[in-house]
Amino acid sequence: MSTHRHADMLPRGTLFIAGALVLFAFTAVAILRIVGVPASASPIAMRAANHVALVSSRSLRFVDRADGAVVIEDAGVGGTASVIEPGQQTGFIRGVMRGLARERRMRGIGDRPPFTLALWRDGEVSLTDSVTGRSIEMTAFGSANRAAFVALLPKGPAA
Repeated sequence: MSTHRHADMLPRGTLFIAGALVLFAFTAVAILRIVGVPASASPIAMRAANHVALVSSRSLRFVDRADGAVVIEDAGVGGTASVIEPGQQTGFIRGVMRGLARERRMRGIGDRPPFTLALWRDGEVSLTDSVTGRSIEMTAFGSANRAAFVALLPKGPAA
């Protein structure tokens, strides 16, 4: 029968390094807070602070169809804004919406409340969940992915 000793599980040096790393992290955060370095601002807060104007927006609802298509409804005026058929090269829109839908399911929220797609004067494009408040900045994902969402905005102002 073998004996099991807890002292043999992790080398003492590994525990020392892990403890030092945790201590360093706490110390660094404390110093930054004491000195007054602000936490990085969210794009929403930065737009508000800089008074960036809204150029165009649209309330959208994303509904899965039985055949695998995604129907994008205009929740503001009614009607269909777009339909993403199965097999279309629009994986980015599907991926973004899958993540937002998963968060809604975890909170017990259905697909009825709309999302707000917005184009800002500084050229940024955001998609905000009207219920959870979560906002995704589309510009961070590259121009082609940004363009997929800009195409869903009402025609008129330069996008």
